[in-house]
Amino acid sequence: MATGKPDAWSLFLTAHALVAEEIERRLSAADLPPLAWYDALWALERAPQGAARMFEVAERMVIARYNLTRLMDRLEAEGLVERYRSDEDRRATYARITPKGRALRREMWKIYEPAIDELFLSQLPAEQQASMAESFRLIARHVRASAKESAQ
Repeated sequence: MATGKPDAWSLFLTAHALVAEEIERRLSAADLPPLAWYDALWALERAPQGAARMFEVAERMVIARYNLTRLMDRLEAEGLVERYRSDEDRRATYARITPKGRALRREMWKIYEPAIDELFLSQLPAEQQASMAESFRLIARHVRASAKESAQ
């Protein structure tokens, strides 16, 4: 910022935006949907029985709920997910990944994984990758705890 030190925050945002933009370009070139589709499908695929409440999917994706609803509308229209109400709590809406959704997620991973390796991981020695991962984990834990405190 104005301290003369490297601006880690600004550089992180720039690098993230550039990598994400290039991954989006590669997915599009392969006639695959946007990265947000992958993120939503992956959030569901790794949930127990491939299903989660909508707010849980939003938390896993770090996406605003109103954006998630529109995204889920598109995924459901394509037969990639199905939404349903809980028998125990009729207010709770769940989403479940379908076999077609799992297949598309795997197809997208064929483009996404090598792009992550080439554009991001190949630029960092293994020790730095581990250090950054731990730093990001600590930051996420701190922010979640801070958000919980301010919500009380």
